[in-house]
Amino acid sequence: MPPFTVLHVCMGNICRSPMAERLLALAVRQRLARAGAEAADPQALVLSHSAGTGGWHDGEEMNPPAARQVRARGGDPTGFAARKLLSEHIDAADLVLTATADQQDYVVALRGDADRRTFVLGEFGRLLPMVDPAALPGDGNTPDAVYARGVALVGAVDAARRGAAPLAADDLDDPWGRGDQTFSRVADEIEETVVPLARLLIAV
Repeated sequence: MPPFTVLHVCMGNICRSPMAERLLALAVRQRLARAGAEAADPQALVLSHSAGTGGWHDGEEMNPPAARQVRARGGDPTGFAARKLLSEHIDAADLVLTATADQQDYVVALRGDADRRTFVLGEFGRLLPMVDPAALPGDGNTPDAVYARGVALVGAVDAARRGAAPLAADDLDDPWGRGDQTFSRVADEIEETVVPLARLLIAV
């Protein structure tokens, strides 16, 4: 059974989507620790990765202020390399979270069949409280169970939005070229979605 795969998308893949990638991975590790499953391999359960629609920064490290935010929150920014979003990245993802509605449109234009599993990150976080955790399948934290919960969760959030467009407030500001205060605010907004997501994926 493959891990439940989350693809984060922004424009350059050096600020917002890398922070989301690594902060979700951190949230999964922290949730496993709370479940007493520290020995479990987080990436065997939830694979968090990212790409950019622009492709101008291929191979670059995470933008330094973004890396500082990840590190300050207990995550690990090392080993990151930016890449351009490709159709095969979307095909392999069980959930696609974009920084903005424009990037959501870009993803769906590449792969129309991804529309029901592609959300603006803020939109997904806004709708998560509408999902009843008790209604999600899967017992324990085996790959099978986490995958089943993840797929059911995406379906429930898609049903909750009922075809409505995301709100302008769901978009993440692009912090590139701005100060640490802006990066901190954007990282806070990312955590508002990825921490509850990890909570629903990993059972305690």
